[in-house]
Amino acid sequence: MTGHRFHYEHAERLLDPKRKEWIDPQQAISMLSVKPNDTIVDLGSGNGYFTIPLAQATNGKVYAIDVQPEMIQLLKKRAQQFAITNIEYQVADVASTALPSHSLDKGIMAFVFHEVERKEAAIDEIRRVMRPNGQFLLIEWEAIESEMGPPLHERIPSDELFSYVKQKAGNVELVRFHPAVYGLLIRWE
Repeated sequence: MTGHRFHYEHAERLLDPKRKEWIDPQQAISMLSVKPNDTIVDLGSGNGYFTIPLAQATNGKVYAIDVQPEMIQLLKKRAQQFAITNIEYQVADVASTALPSHSLDKGIMAFVFHEVERKEAAIDEIRRVMRPNGQFLLIEWEAIESEMGPPLHERIPSDELFSYVKQKAGNVELVRFHPAVYGLLIRWE
């Protein structure tokens, strides 16, 4: 279930306008009901496909966490281009961040979970950093062939990931963005 890590040298692919046809960041923001003062995390932020719109949707702090320092540097450059100043950057594994416990209102991890080696630790970390009643959106590739995304053998079927997360998190809703893209909306209690 664990694939190779997406390499920063291909980061421009993450900003391909065609991605918006599959999942528009505004859909995620709407689904999370982002409010003007929310504190948000983007785990596995990459170069900011979701981070930038999230930072534009709130006056609160947005934490951008990525294990690749090069991705964080690309995101910083993009944030400067958009004159965004409410992003805090952290180079860290999604399973062990330096975020304070119970400090986040909303969160997202998009197209990263299939790459995570310590999946249980990642879910535990999300639980640790989210506030009660917080919402977290876990977006992944459906286990079907498609023109974008990782090879089929690296994808996690939606029913499998739903069952796994439901055991760990409780209140989980499966949502479809595209035949090849799904999300799990997790509400922490």
